[in-house]
Amino acid sequence: MEVLGRQIIAELWDCNISTLNNIELIKQVFIDAALQAGAEIREVVFHQFSPYGISGVVIISESHLTIHSFPEKGYASIDVYTCGKKVDPTIAVKYITEALEAKKSEIIEIPRGMGTVQPILLEIE
Repeated sequence: MEVLGRQIIAELWDCNISTLNNIELIKQVFIDAALQAGAEIREVVFHQFSPYGISGVVIISESHLTIHSFPEKGYASIDVYTCGKKVDPTIAVKYITEALEAKKSEIIEIPRGMGTVQPILLEIE
């Protein structure tokens, strides 16, 4: 069965704490990441929690980019899912990882729509 989509899950640790709690900066990073990857943005929704943390989504024609940040832990949970061949999710993940200044990461790609989940550990440089 052909791959219908690519989902990349990124676990990012030791990120810049002030960035992880700056909603305007995070929002711009995700918009820029989507555009860098060649995506067409449809909607942008981000929420700032109190006392800290941000959850957000950039909905793209090709699917989505999401974040849940935990500034108190220096951690961010990222999900970039794209359908079709036009958008490269690895470009978006690399952009986000660099913008958040993650010192440690674990990145997994899951090909979607194949009938069997076969995760692939990625090294994004």
